[in-house]
Amino acid sequence: MAEIERESMEYDVVIVGAGPSGLSAAIRLKQIDPDLTVVVLEKGSEVGAHILSGAVLDPRGLNKLIPDWKEKGAPIKTPVKEDNFFLLSAAGQTRIPNWPMPKLMSNHGNYIVSMANVCRWLAEQAEALGVEIFPGMACSELVWDTDAAGNTRVAGVVAGEMGLAADGTPGPNYEPGMELRGKYVFLAEGVRGSLSKQLIERYNLSDGKCPQKFGIGMKEIWEIDPKKHREGTVSHTMGWPLDHNAGGGSFIYHIENNQIYIGLVVHLNYQNPYLYPYMEFQRFKHHPMVAQLLEGGKRVAYGARAISEGGWQSIPKLTVPGAALLGCSAGFVNVPRIKGNHNAMLSGIAAAEAAARAIKAGREGDELVDYEADVRSGAIAKDLIPVRNVKPMWSWWGIWASMFLGGLDMWTNSLLGFSFFGTLKHKKTDAAHTGLAKDFAPIDYPKPDGKISFDRLTNVSFAFTNHEESQPCHLRLKDAAIPLTVNLRDYAEPAQRYCPAGVYEVLGEGDQAKFQINFQNCVHCKTCDIKDPSQNITWTTPQGGDGPNYPNM
Repeated sequence: MAEIERESMEYDVVIVGAGPSGLSAAIRLKQIDPDLTVVVLEKGSEVGAHILSGAVLDPRGLNKLIPDWKEKGAPIKTPVKEDNFFLLSAAGQTRIPNWPMPKLMSNHGNYIVSMANVCRWLAEQAEALGVEIFPGMACSELVWDTDAAGNTRVAGVVAGEMGLAADGTPGPNYEPGMELRGKYVFLAEGVRGSLSKQLIERYNLSDGKCPQKFGIGMKEIWEIDPKKHREGTVSHTMGWPLDHNAGGGSFIYHIENNQIYIGLVVHLNYQNPYLYPYMEFQRFKHHPMVAQLLEGGKRVAYGARAISEGGWQSIPKLTVPGAALLGCSAGFVNVPRIKGNHNAMLSGIAAAEAAARAIKAGREGDELVDYEADVRSGAIAKDLIPVRNVKPMWSWWGIWASMFLGGLDMWTNSLLGFSFFGTLKHKKTDAAHTGLAKDFAPIDYPKPDGKISFDRLTNVSFAFTNHEESQPCHLRLKDAAIPLTVNLRDYAEPAQRYCPAGVYEVLGEGDQAKFQINFQNCVHCKTCDIKDPSQNITWTTPQGGDGPNYPNM
């Protein structure tokens, strides 16, 4: 494909991804200098189509970006009124009181939101300032420039390539896409972004850092009986059904219009390859506390996405010549708070301010070291450093240690500015944590009842995902033999279970076994790229506009 000629367009800043970090960066750039040319490229069919988050929004990032967001009609209407924490057993629950928890864990002043709708609104604000936003434009390649001394820099991206045939060659309706070139390129792709992954590997940006850790978050939107609805109520649970099989927990948020957001997050460092995160979510809904809430209700949407959980010690170097990592591409989620959108927005603001200063000074294509310094010493650092040990404690010592020792650690960090534990490390990738099938017993999951719990393919239809079937499969195998010769033999091929959309199947048995990839089902969560024990799967972008079409996630 190297011989293909593409048209190009020049901008001051090219932003990949219309999530909270990318849109915040675009808005802040135009606030600083209306004459800057800024473009945002979004792979979803529209802004918000690929946005999935819990979400309880800490508004500090939005307050800094658009202080009068209420007057401007932001879709942020439901303040948190009640904050509950429960430890579940199979048949009951224990309420964990709020008073022993550090102040940082309080949701007072936060809002239950659809981040998809918040991003749609942010896009409107950006366009009103003159930002160009192109949805349906998947960015498939980085564009590089090399100077006379042989030094390379990121100079742009290739976006909008369409019409490739299944074998990767141009089809009859092929469109080569364009080069969008910029003085600086911001990668705001979200968790495990394909271009971000390339950049991190090429420049060894994670050297000296802990491996990034991840969770898989699955979410449904339900309309429930108005008599059971308590607008503004936030509930989180730990314990059953995961217990000792995996770390993680659930959320139930009462949004407006008699709707709730309900979901389960499963940490991807689980060992048992027979664990089936999607079925753990469906089983969770049959807990007595949850089932009584859902009975008589109706599920209206489903989706899933990976979540970065490594925290402070896993954040890679953020800049290379010409480019910077923003938001979840870098991993700014505060795990115990289950929040990252505020830090994503703060990272977009910081990157924009660094780029605007550089361009004003006549620079381009260098490293935005001011951005890195802001993240390492500013508001994002102040948010993440006090909680940096909670996830390692959870991974090493389990739920009780993470509750008690993690709570103590957050208190000492918050009040005294130090930790008795120093900074604990993440030891292995989530893929490397996967154990051999011979060391574990298969897990017997109850069959979904079709009322509260649902089979995976039925639920995927409520993600409204779609992919043009004639294009190349965007889920690339480094070695096509490994799923059967290694993963099936050693790990009972966990791709059949860890994927929340039923993309991967093993058909037949023995010599007749076949590994099948149903890429049309993909909801772009990227769990396969993270959890595959052989690291044999690479998630790449399908053509623009394909994938889920989340309505109000």
